[in-house]
Amino acid sequence: MDSQTSQASQPSPSPQSPHTFQVDLRGLVDLLSHHLYSSPKVYLRELLQNAVDAVTARRADEPGAPARVRLHAEGGALRVEDTGVGLTEADVHSLLATIGRSSKRAEGLEEARSDFLGQFGIGLLACFVVAERIRVVSRSARTPGAPPVEWTASDDGSYTVRTLPDAERPEPGTTVHLVARAGAGEWLAPERVVALARDFGSLLPYDVRVGDEAVTDLPAPWDRPYPGPSARRVALARHCHDLFGFTPLDTIDLSVPLAGIRGVAYVLPSAVSPAQRAGHRVHLKGMLLTERAEQLLPDWAFFVRCVLDTDSLRPTASREALYEDETLAGVREALGERIRAWLTGLAAGDPERLAAFLAVHHLGVKSLARHDREMLRTMLPWLPFETTDGRISLEEFAQRHPVVHFTRTVEEYRQVAPIASAQGIGVINGGYTYDGELVQALPSVRPGTEVAELDAETVTAHLDAVDPAEELALSGFLAAARARLDPLGCDVVLRAFHPLSVPALHLDDRDARHEQARADAEAQADDLWSGILGSLRGSAPRARLVLNHLNPLVRRISALPDPELIGTAAESLYGQALLMAQRPLRAADSALLNRAFIGLLEWATHSEDGRA
Repeated sequence: MDSQTSQASQPSPSPQSPHTFQVDLRGLVDLLSHHLYSSPKVYLRELLQNAVDAVTARRADEPGAPARVRLHAEGGALRVEDTGVGLTEADVHSLLATIGRSSKRAEGLEEARSDFLGQFGIGLLACFVVAERIRVVSRSARTPGAPPVEWTASDDGSYTVRTLPDAERPEPGTTVHLVARAGAGEWLAPERVVALARDFGSLLPYDVRVGDEAVTDLPAPWDRPYPGPSARRVALARHCHDLFGFTPLDTIDLSVPLAGIRGVAYVLPSAVSPAQRAGHRVHLKGMLLTERAEQLLPDWAFFVRCVLDTDSLRPTASREALYEDETLAGVREALGERIRAWLTGLAAGDPERLAAFLAVHHLGVKSLARHDREMLRTMLPWLPFETTDGRISLEEFAQRHPVVHFTRTVEEYRQVAPIASAQGIGVINGGYTYDGELVQALPSVRPGTEVAELDAETVTAHLDAVDPAEELALSGFLAAARARLDPLGCDVVLRAFHPLSVPALHLDDRDARHEQARADAEAQADDLWSGILGSLRGSAPRARLVLNHLNPLVRRISALPDPELIGTAAESLYGQALLMAQRPLRAADSALLNRAFIGLLEWATHSEDGRA
């Protein structure tokens, strides 16, 4: 029934004179729509929340009272009826006074809003985001003799309050009528109302319907009885697909009774970046609070998406996010423990499912294991690492090698891995996210394990020395090569190693790179800075180019009579070794490669001309 019909059928009471909100209503609507709420759709959540809170309040006094909420959308208008506790005329004036006190600024709104789950006055004002007129007809269940009361408000800030005959509303409860404002009719369309009501209210504890269509769907999917674990897994996977759009690798129960939490976490079927903030769905006492709760889980648990219902967490003023407090911190820790226990259970009883999970999300588990020694100990046989023995676990690698060598960067690993493997040196690539930290933490969970960073000296020491007489015979060759590479801060040594196909190996470490960077900066600095940088000169070993005496190409180069040509060939071997290691090239390195390439072309064409 709209307001005009209601007023026409009124027998007597004369309407009271219009009043005006003691706030700037237009400014408040702008605050709500642009600064507090993320979307106009929240108006329906506020209406549902008002109705649910009213029913809850009545049932506290009358446990057997009816618990119904009905929504009717038609022709750009919406009617919401509930069987709740209702209002008296004094209640209405009190609520309006509360709005006037608490809505003068955003801080006041947040303060008033955070005191309880729903607030009738603020919830109604949220409807002005989509409505130009609101009419409320209510009758109190707590004051049976009080007549029904009507509150009608417009978006210009004016309102009227009047009492109605008993026949206007014989039973306790409240009906809210909305009329859409210009351009907002879509938000009151029947299909939109049904969709929003189901999204917000599917877990509400009362009978909520839009027309004849049920909104609530209880019990929640994670609380329903199923014939067996497999049937439950299939049903929850379907629920995840409907909700999040993916079929999960697995499902983790998130029951935390002490915190009033029930729900599930769905494991993502594909890898995501640890920096990507996960959006979780949180219901507060059955009402959807947010679909984007980012602070619900520990940062390391980025491989799951959660949906849960709680009665303990505190909403922000907009009721679209969770308030960061001690309760949320405790819940976050408890949920993290549930996920950790799931991982431990997989490691103990279902290695196949664990392997499938780690194939996708090993990064998340490594992030957790960095700070959780027990988790590192549990996952040692399962977490994969790139090593010279293949992609295996730290446990298996440590069993094979008395010393666990690792590199700090991917580039270091690439330059030594083929040679180290051929010489029987076990090396782990510690350049990937978290891997270096975990390798260094290995002795704390596996006592007696020796871990050492691989450096150029260690690699060189494992390469076979060349017979002294042969090396002496090649002293001229080595002198020419060293003279050419000395300006680049690189020494030249001769060794014999496998595989034979590798002519040269470029070795350095962080100290050598730092010294080279300092030397480069010194060469480009003015006199003042050159003197300062020169005083910082370190004693770190320089980078070295290790030539393979077993390689046929190196042997042919060493037999060349021309020192200039030997120098050009040495530069080419140096550049090729850098490229093989996939190292970033400095400007001097790029210039060297170009110079060596042109030099070899000139030598080749000059030789052809000589023969001609």
